Amino acid sequence: MTYENKVAMVIKNDLMDWQKLNVASFLASSIAVKFPETHGKPFINASESEYLPFIKHPILVYKADDQAQIDRAFQRAKQRDLSIGIYIKPLFSTKNEDENHVEIGKCTDETQELVGIIVYGENKKVNKALNGLKFHD
Repeated sequence: MTYENKVAMVIKNDLMDWQKLNVASFLASSIAVKFPETHGKPFINASESEYLPFIKHPILVYKADDQAQIDRAFQRAKQRDLSIGIYIKPLFSTKNEDENHVEIGKCTDETQELVGIIVYGENKKVNKALNGLKFHD
């Protein structure tokens, strides 16, 4: 199935594995929360047990080998009016949503230390914003 829109994330490659997984999980959840059309129906198995739905779109995961690559992807996504979710380095030290809001509120677009972003929007715009990045291994 071909989708009109695309979901893609960029995660810094120098993070520890647990950090990469944490960033990916939080960023993926932001798309499902903001855009209900991206997730499907609950799953029901033969036992009639109900399970949570998935995001319907494949999520492409790219790596940023340095800060410049993720900052470039962020700026290019903003220029193309894509929907963007962010994860900044100080969030690894927070313990709840309120603290997350405080940390993000301290930063400007230019000063935030991005470790992960997720973008959602028209396929071509997402492709152009992330042009040149490689998929995570």
